[in-house]
Amino acid sequence: MNVFRPGFNVFDIHGHLPYNYPKLYDQHEKITQYASERSERMRLTWDLPAEEADDAQASRPLVERWKDELDRYGIGGLNFLTGWSNEELAVQIAAYPNRFTGFASHPIERPDAAEELRRAVDELGLRGYKLFGPLTPVPFDDEALTPVWKILAERGLPVLIHFGLLGHAGGIVSHLNINPLAIFNVARRYPDIPFIIPHFGCGYFQELLHLCWSCPNIYVDTSGSNQWVRWMPYELTLETLFRKTYELIGPERILFGTDSLGFPRGYNYRYLQDQARVARDLRFSDPEIEAIFGNNARKLLRLEPSIPQSETESKEIVRS
Repeated sequence: MNVFRPGFNVFDIHGHLPYNYPKLYDQHEKITQYASERSERMRLTWDLPAEEADDAQASRPLVERWKDELDRYGIGGLNFLTGWSNEELAVQIAAYPNRFTGFASHPIERPDAAEELRRAVDELGLRGYKLFGPLTPVPFDDEALTPVWKILAERGLPVLIHFGLLGHAGGIVSHLNINPLAIFNVARRYPDIPFIIPHFGCGYFQELLHLCWSCPNIYVDTSGSNQWVRWMPYELTLETLFRKTYELIGPERILFGTDSLGFPRGYNYRYLQDQARVARDLRFSDPEIEAIFGNNARKLLRLEPSIPQSETESKEIVRS
């Protein structure tokens, strides 16, 4: 990649291993057909592969394929938010601990959610927690969830919560916890928990900005195609999203992500290219770009920052 200073390594906060997506309702065949048609349109629009081109590749271990994808595009690290289970995710990332990290992703409403979170962190080595707002059937400030929030606050662990539209066409657009403001009471009560809201709020950009204005522990994840901007009642572009978020919270609370999911698509490098171009067009400084595209996430996950060669060389000269 030639869009970053030599020696800087991108870190992507938002990737997925395959996981069990809950089926919340029986979908009518007309909606299924509608979703299929829109998915095919998106595939053609974004030039996505329809099927595996190489059977030998498909049979390889998943983590090996992801490691090759990171090498192919020069990505330093990728954080997986989901897996078939917390154990399975931990086993996958253990093969390359210097390239992959992971979050626990079990439902927060489970009676043993706090105990499972503690186990996922202490025994499995996971570094945060992933939740889906529109899949969580209770309010986030329900007292039954207090043990989970207390563990996260005590340890300062990041929590990434998907709010907004969920799924493909025919997906969820109305729910108790679809709006980022659903986490407001919890975020205010537990300022030591870094809350990461992905996809610029996914249809709830204004509400996300309000949340960021009120709570200093709210972080914005840039991941996905962000095509939801086309369905807003006012004009939004990727450049607008970056600029307005930057104007409110600066570069320190913006985290790069792609929402890369699986194969045959692989790593969503096009999203990285688009976002890096916007950051350059907005004249963000190199240190700001490096914070957004990796070092902010590394700080939350307690990883060493990536330092460009020019800065490394300068420090070596000073020490000598």
